[in-house]
Amino acid sequence: MAPRRTKSGIGVTTLEDISALILQSHDLDETLRNIAQLVAKQMRTDVCSIYLLDTDDKTLRLRASKGLSKRAIGKVTMQIGEGLTGMAARERRAVAIQEPESHPQYRYFKETGEEKFHSFLGIPLFDRKAPLGVIVLQTKETRQFSDEEISALTTIAFQITSIVINARLLDRIHQQELETSRVSRELEIAREHIPEQEEESGVVDQAVMRGTVAYPGVAIGQANILEERLGFSDILDEGDIDEETELERLEDSLEKTRIQTIFLEKRVAERLSESDASIFHTHLMILEDRSFIQKMEDEIRKGHGAPYALEKVVNEYIKAFERMDDAYLRERAADMEDIGRRLLANMVGEEKNILHLKHSGILVARQILPSDMAALDHAQITGIVTEAGEKNSHAVIMAKSLGIPALVGVKGILHNLAPDDRLILDANSGTLYINPEQTVIDEYERLEEDQGKELTRLAKFRDRPAQTADGEEITLRANIGLISDIPVALRNGAEGVGLYRTEFPYMTRADFPDRLDQYKLYSKVINGFEGKPVTVRTLDIGGDKALPYFTPPNEDNPFMGWRSVRVSLDNRDIFRTQIEAILMAGMHGPVKLLLPMISSMEELMACKEVVDEASKNLLNEGILFTEEVPLGVMIEVPAAVRLVKRFAAEVDFFALGTNDLIQYLLAADRNNPLVSKYYDPLHPAVLQVLNEVTTAAANLGKGVCVCGELSSEPLNLIPLIGMGIREFSMPAPFIPRTKAFLETLSIETARRSAWEVLEMDTSREIRGHLTKVLESLKK
Repeated sequence: MAPRRTKSGIGVTTLEDISALILQSHDLDETLRNIAQLVAKQMRTDVCSIYLLDTDDKTLRLRASKGLSKRAIGKVTMQIGEGLTGMAARERRAVAIQEPESHPQYRYFKETGEEKFHSFLGIPLFDRKAPLGVIVLQTKETRQFSDEEISALTTIAFQITSIVINARLLDRIHQQELETSRVSRELEIAREHIPEQEEESGVVDQAVMRGTVAYPGVAIGQANILEERLGFSDILDEGDIDEETELERLEDSLEKTRIQTIFLEKRVAERLSESDASIFHTHLMILEDRSFIQKMEDEIRKGHGAPYALEKVVNEYIKAFERMDDAYLRERAADMEDIGRRLLANMVGEEKNILHLKHSGILVARQILPSDMAALDHAQITGIVTEAGEKNSHAVIMAKSLGIPALVGVKGILHNLAPDDRLILDANSGTLYINPEQTVIDEYERLEEDQGKELTRLAKFRDRPAQTADGEEITLRANIGLISDIPVALRNGAEGVGLYRTEFPYMTRADFPDRLDQYKLYSKVINGFEGKPVTVRTLDIGGDKALPYFTPPNEDNPFMGWRSVRVSLDNRDIFRTQIEAILMAGMHGPVKLLLPMISSMEELMACKEVVDEASKNLLNEGILFTEEVPLGVMIEVPAAVRLVKRFAAEVDFFALGTNDLIQYLLAADRNNPLVSKYYDPLHPAVLQVLNEVTTAAANLGKGVCVCGELSSEPLNLIPLIGMGIREFSMPAPFIPRTKAFLETLSIETARRSAWEVLEMDTSREIRGHLTKVLESLKK
């Protein structure tokens, strides 16, 4: 069931209306004025005002208003912390007050006539935790703003934040072009000499090259070289032109490219997911952007042809993005190039814009754009190699969704490669072999053959129930993060999902998905597992997982800082929106709710409050949702280990997040080569803690699931089963081999082994003993 409009009048339609206003407005101020008018109307308030922070990062200035005097706009200012509006910015929370003039923080501005208003609601705008502004509602009648109205306005505040950030980014680009044109030219000249040096340094020898792993795996096949198609280097400025003809030519190409973009978005959504397709929605917004179009029209009116105008404006954007300090913004240059290339092809009538591969093989290109990935036949792509080093480009993200091995940053590859060369792409080690010697081919083919035999052997286990040699049933679920993981999990015989990492879809978007988008996504996952349970972990960002539009602050130790549930509780409206979407999706099948990185009873109770708020919101809106959702917490910090008995009174199950738990227990970052040797899953302290949690949970009648990578290794699985754990969640490809291993292991052997290793003092003793047990099972 799709969500309906809320009682406050703010629903999906209003958010779509705001998106439409962006396209209809000529600049930021006009956009803000239009938004203020729309929100005042939909929220049924007398005033809607938007204040933005000046460049001094201290002064809030009234930028738009529906209801206040026009002469106040641009003139009324206040410091952060000054007045009720400044208080909302300083305290980073919603401020809802009746009779605001009686509040000690109230400040009167004669220009606005605010004395006639008797209710006030202010919601802060934030960019990466830094204040950006405040949106304010006021009414003449005394009014108590409801929680759902505050939640609705908070959603709008996030949308306004995105609009302001994008507008300021484009303005920043323009300023960079004006202020650094001379320096830019010098950088460009220097850059022209870099490729030759890089080509020489990129080659280890004539046959072997190296790059950065974007997605692991091995592929063997012929090279499919993606040639540079019609590009800006082909453009010459035209002499005599007809201005009206060129303007029509520009508009025609814009319209054709918009239609093409809608088609690409639909195609990728059907093949992969709506999250993967969201980049084309961003492309569409750029193709509708008035400033972008106006710049090209201005060039035509100066006497240039439409292709030249396109080339000049697009290259200005590309160069500006490439100079950005932020890695995510730098990689958006590829999106701008994609848009420009498709516009140019439509402008000059290039018919060869549709890509076809001659044969299946490894795709090699200077750079792969999102439209390339959308247009190509994915079944013919066995691997991807690029010269560009954009590990997090949208095209690479789409390749990850498809499970295609990918290597990026292979400098000089096009210079050293001929069409149909034989390649071995080892994206596990970051190595590419060009026309390798027969001994290398034989070795990789032997590995492929051995892997094929092993997969054939394991195939018979996929549909069997997981059970030990003496018939004890074990539950094996899958860890997933993308829609494309669903068929992989089902093919490998997963009994549902033990860990759905919801942050992955957030990472491919330009902004936070709204409730409807999340509801559709979660419903698709739950429907995909056809009645098997799906455990949904709430948003877990921070540490090594940053969102491009919500980057955590710089911290000396982000893994010990502002991350996971701490971020969620500091942004309760985002948190509540996600939980509402999960509860709604629960109507489609069994779902469990999992809270990450809980370290105290206060955090747990605060999360339960948000779940209650989400349920009440949906009930008040008349939206169907599941009221019986099992609630669990992840045990991944030492404090949670000591609180298991207290947590058990408030939750239905536990999930052992062993990846983080081991790091925190042993003070060893597994990704840090200097200390990774100290990250030891078989450390005596780790096994003692796992046993303590499992025993306590069993005594209290609570289920335990191990969700980390620990259980994907048979050596580790032996003591875990011996401790009494009967549910595991792992990467889906490990499920068949785990089922095969379980059929060799008896509960008695596992219990005895667990009891023995829990008495040992060193990791070496433990590993040696379990290795002997494992060898005995193979006989």
